[in-house]
Amino acid sequence: MSSQSLGRLTIDKSRQSTSKNKGWRLRIILIAAVVLAAMAAILFQSSRAVTIETTSVNLVYPTQSFTLLNASGYVVAQRKAAVAAKTTGRLEWLGVEEGSLVRSGQVIARLENKDLQALLRQGEAAVGSSKASLEQERAELADAGQSFARQKELLKQGIVSKSEYDVAEARYKRAAAAVNGAEAGVRSSLAALQGATVNLDYSLIRAPFDAVVLTKNADVGDIITPLGAAANAKAAVVTIADLASLEVEADVSESNLAQVKKGQPCEIMLDSLPNARFRGVVHTIVPTADRTKASVMVKIRFVDTDSRILPEMSAKVAFLEREAVKDEQQPRLAINPSAIMKSGDREGVYLIKGDTAVFTPVMRGGRLGDLVEVQGVKSGDKIALRPLEKLKNGKKVTLAEKK
Repeated sequence: MSSQSLGRLTIDKSRQSTSKNKGWRLRIILIAAVVLAAMAAILFQSSRAVTIETTSVNLVYPTQSFTLLNASGYVVAQRKAAVAAKTTGRLEWLGVEEGSLVRSGQVIARLENKDLQALLRQGEAAVGSSKASLEQERAELADAGQSFARQKELLKQGIVSKSEYDVAEARYKRAAAAVNGAEAGVRSSLAALQGATVNLDYSLIRAPFDAVVLTKNADVGDIITPLGAAANAKAAVVTIADLASLEVEADVSESNLAQVKKGQPCEIMLDSLPNARFRGVVHTIVPTADRTKASVMVKIRFVDTDSRILPEMSAKVAFLEREAVKDEQQPRLAINPSAIMKSGDREGVYLIKGDTAVFTPVMRGGRLGDLVEVQGVKSGDKIALRPLEKLKNGKKVTLAEKK
């Protein structure tokens, strides 16, 4: 074999080294790419928002744990009146408006009454005239009595004749009769005056009891009539209610009526005052049922008065197993116990702030039905309920759509 052929069979070591270097570079590039891809995946996963379900922190009253029955109804004034006049006339003055406090006997409106005032003055004058006539007749009776007494004495002495005595006696009797007539006239004029006074008083519209004006049904210038039968006439001037007589009238199902008894403690909730609870007690169970609703009306009296309670407010009533003690009348913060998780040696919840879950430590309290009392959050806060295992402090979240 020639030397040239042997030279071709010799291995080129420089070419082999270059090939090995290219292999290592390729491996390093692949490893780096994998690491970068893994890091990118981790970063993507950490920045990706977790879809969660949430619950709220609520104010819960301890009485809910020993409530036997719930019912709904309305606040109704047990003493209410549509105040009207006893006579027909034009409304001349109205001294109240909606919300005005009135006292029993207070004049709240007045009809035109100039004619009635004139009749009253006429009656007063007639009483004065009849009393003057009575005094005159009494004076005449006194004089006639003295004359009759003298004539009687002179007749015994034979100084005057019997005819003169008879004249004095007749005069005395006429004077006595005139006095009786004058006294009757005084009584008649007093009765007429009393009638005129009553008619004048009929033009003054008074409050029948202490109350609050609910509605104003007429204005100055309207014709007021007791029956409201005339065209464009008004019957009631105002409607009033005694707020001290407010009670809740609630419908209780016949099947649940056995759980209600007179004097039973209750808790009253008004839709207009959602953060307030009022103590109540069953006042009476109306002894008849409503066949259309299969229910019986129960009237619940307020134990404490409150100026915020108004007639016709919608209300809910919780019939309690026992009377609530003072501590049980105050609301407490409570949440679903499933929202609490442990992080190390601390218990807490994930508080939702915007689109971020923030771990917030809480202190667990006693059970309140299906909920648990907590401290460290406030009413209305939104907290994560599930899946808690996918959350950590500062994690981005989105809310699951409600079905």
